[in-house]
Amino acid sequence: MTDKMPAWDLSDYYSGIKDERIAKDLEIYKTETEKFAQTYKGKLAGLSAVEFLQALKDIEKRSVIASRLGGFAYLNMVTQMKNTEAVAFYQGIEEKLTNYCKPAIFFSLEFNALPDSKIEEWLQNEDVAFYKYWIKRLRLFKDYELSEPVEELLVEKSLTSSEAWVRLYEETSSRLVYTVDGKKYNDAELSKLMLDKNAETREKAGKELNRVLKENGHLMTFIYNMVMKDKAIEDEKRGFKTPVSSRNLSEDVRDETVEVLAKTVKKHYKDIAERFYKLKAKWLGVEKIAYWDRNAPLPFTDDTTYSWDEAVQIVLDAYKEFSPKLYDIAKDFFTHNWIDVPPRDGKRSGAFCSGPISTEHPYLMLNFVGKQNDVLTLAHELGHGCHHQLRIKNGELNEHSRMTSEEVASVFGEMIVFQSMLRRQKDDKAKLCLIASKVGDMINTAIRQIAFHFFELRAHNERKNGEVSEERLCQIWLEEMRDSLGQYVEVTDDSKHIWSMVGHFFFLPFYVYAYSFADCFVNSLYQVSQSGKVENFADKYLDMLSKTALEDYDKILAPFGLNPNSPDFWEYGLSLISSYIDLLEELDKKIEAEA
Repeated sequence: MTDKMPAWDLSDYYSGIKDERIAKDLEIYKTETEKFAQTYKGKLAGLSAVEFLQALKDIEKRSVIASRLGGFAYLNMVTQMKNTEAVAFYQGIEEKLTNYCKPAIFFSLEFNALPDSKIEEWLQNEDVAFYKYWIKRLRLFKDYELSEPVEELLVEKSLTSSEAWVRLYEETSSRLVYTVDGKKYNDAELSKLMLDKNAETREKAGKELNRVLKENGHLMTFIYNMVMKDKAIEDEKRGFKTPVSSRNLSEDVRDETVEVLAKTVKKHYKDIAERFYKLKAKWLGVEKIAYWDRNAPLPFTDDTTYSWDEAVQIVLDAYKEFSPKLYDIAKDFFTHNWIDVPPRDGKRSGAFCSGPISTEHPYLMLNFVGKQNDVLTLAHELGHGCHHQLRIKNGELNEHSRMTSEEVASVFGEMIVFQSMLRRQKDDKAKLCLIASKVGDMINTAIRQIAFHFFELRAHNERKNGEVSEERLCQIWLEEMRDSLGQYVEVTDDSKHIWSMVGHFFFLPFYVYAYSFADCFVNSLYQVSQSGKVENFADKYLDMLSKTALEDYDKILAPFGLNPNSPDFWEYGLSLISSYIDLLEELDKKIEAEA
């Protein structure tokens, strides 16, 4: 790679942590919150629709200020997590925002104590009705709110409880150092070694990952136990029936729907994951695949690397082929400094899209090293970015990260780029390698994330009876991995500490099923797009993306003839993965016959 990879410019927020506007915005936020409480506390029931509208605008104004401050502090930190000044700045901003927001805690409590008739009266005003989605979401939590003093205490204590444990986890993870053949690596670099064509290199990297995680196992176990207990305490006080119920409420999805999804996916472990890994074991020339070889490149794969410019062109071309409108949105990310691309020491591993302010553009973070998977990761995160841009008109309050739909645009973005790359391939072996890589990713998304979900359920349920030991967490992990991956993947003690590197377990419990939810969602949509049964599919798809935080799933999927309340919906999504495995089996036989 010879081209220069861009880094993001956060000056749309602030010029740096010394920017004088930061202190000014903090003071504005503090003052406006105090003024808000003085104006509205104890008075909501007597407000006219016009007065209530002003209250909503005041909330919106404060939300933007807080999002700008908190978003900047976080984005500034994640590319330099070894910079103590950046980390301290982030913590300082979080503490101030938490402290300053307390006077406004009364609002949701007082609002949810109002009769439905009063809210309906306000909604007769057209301008108030613009905020109906935010109002609906606020009412969801009506039965789970506590008294104002308790809610205030929970907010204040979060800095030294849940948020503190997450901070310790992230800082510890970012500082871990792995050594392979005398050379030191961070986790992002090590993960690339596990994609190396050399099996010995992959084995060394896989065992080193587990070794370092084992060395830190006691601390990670303690942190996880505290995260689980902290969540359990709050869940119990609020009246949530199961550990996953609070997450489901946030997603506005029924417990039963998630349970059906999880059970449906688990039913297909054998005919999807095990069938695929049986093929892959054959291609790798082994009876069973080592755990760290699940994502290994095939021996006959073309070890092509891509420059940053080439990756951008591939992704944008595919987006444009699908929809010129989508392309127009996507290209803005490359004409502005909205993406941080190169891996650096101290930079958080992985990739993400972050849009702190719903009515302004988001930022993408990558760790691009030029592999084929990096091209698809760019497509994935760009999908998130375009999804955000399509929702800007919805307003700061109405917009909400609904995790079950938040991954739809990203996974669909990957799908259209994958299909574009596949159509360009003429060689059967190259096709097989590309499809196999995609199926591996889909299994990681649809199957493995549900195995993660069952790990979480078991861990949180056992935590009710006391701290869960490191050895027990490792045992649960091994059992769920063996069950989901099948008999052709060797899940040994050399991978039993890998659970502690799944960040979502710590900073967003029960997020993981959202990936499987979105994968089945996208697979179903994609099959509809290929059927030709829906006219102007691309335009309807973009319109759907603009409403994912607003409408119920049955409404946004109705134009595509899909019903997410039916088990058949999940079966339909999983069937796409099965069809790709069918294609792999056909290509394998064809290549063997021609050999």
